[in-house]
Amino acid sequence: MAAFTQQNRTLISSAALSRPRAKFVYWTVLSLVILVFTLVFLGPLYWMVTGGFKSAQEVLANPPTLFPKHPRASNYSDAWSELKIARLLFNTFYYAFGALLLQLVFDVAAAYAISKLRPVLGNVILGMMLATLMIPAAVLIVPQYMTVLDLPLLHVNLIGTPWAIWLPTVANGFNIFLLKRFFDSIPEDLMSAAKIDGAGPLRTLWSIVLPMSRPILGVVSIFAVVNVWKDFLWPMLVEPDPKNQPINIGINSLSQGVPQNVLIAALAISAVPTLLIFLLFQRNIMSGLTAGSLKG
Repeated sequence: MAAFTQQNRTLISSAALSRPRAKFVYWTVLSLVILVFTLVFLGPLYWMVTGGFKSAQEVLANPPTLFPKHPRASNYSDAWSELKIARLLFNTFYYAFGALLLQLVFDVAAAYAISKLRPVLGNVILGMMLATLMIPAAVLIVPQYMTVLDLPLLHVNLIGTPWAIWLPTVANGFNIFLLKRFFDSIPEDLMSAAKIDGAGPLRTLWSIVLPMSRPILGVVSIFAVVNVWKDFLWPMLVEPDPKNQPINIGINSLSQGVPQNVLIAALAISAVPTLLIFLLFQRNIMSGLTAGSLKG
């Protein structure tokens, strides 16, 4: 029987890369592609940060200037005080971590039940959850608004309360799918051993499943926080008071009469937390997304 060796398949073979001309062309094209994509992604961020240092006249100048002629760091302090950034950041963190807590409780319970408890028609239920990902978010605006306007059974109006922002984020089909896929990778031997030791489903979840699921829980947490942080339309509909709005909506509500350069500085400040979250936890995001994808 002939022996086969595993080879790495790439667009350009190693033999071709060994030739000086091919290596030069390869690295030139790769460097240009990386440079173009870097400019595409970092260009708007650079424009926003530098725009916060410009004067109001320079921001509106045509053609625009690449660098601030006379940098004004006071724009950022003015934005912090005039647009009440500290209050808006507190509101955003409050909504984001409230939604995170509810998502962890309900999504973990749903994924654990489907993965390990295996209820009747569990796969059908999971399929219906995943089918909700195909529905555009704009289509759900009206039914969600009617629901929080008059909560079924309780007949309570949630407009103007944090629950109007939290409740629509609880059942997230994508997060449930990620958690379920990770729970599937946990060996059944551990679950059986816990059952033999007398641990019930909740005890097994708390003592075995959750400690092993820290990577995917970190990913779900980051997604939950970022989704609330970047949402614009829904908080604008259900929270009319500017003092209680998250930062994206609050800046828009309080921007009347604020100079353009100060407004750009406020937008740059609002982007800092999400950038820090990504830079600090990018390794956790990638490891969590790939965790559980391969089973030995």
